[in-house]
Amino acid sequence: MAGNVKRMIDLIIDQRAKGNPALVKLTKAKISLKGINPDKYTETSEDNPMAIEKLKALAEELNIKLWGDVL
Repeated sequence: MAGNVKRMIDLIIDQRAKGNPALVKLTKAKISLKGINPDKYTETSEDNPMAIEKLKALAEELNIKLWGDVL
């Protein structure tokens, strides 16, 4: 299923930033430091298993719940 990486990125950003533009930028930077370019992924992007694992680890590190709509 395509687009899971994008949904995971969006959930992490939404839950961490809660609408604060500064935290959106910081969260995107944190995702980038994990080796994932958040602007690269779209709803039609193929799922990258390595990116999914990195995002799962990041979500756990940030105490963010991803599951429900994703995967």
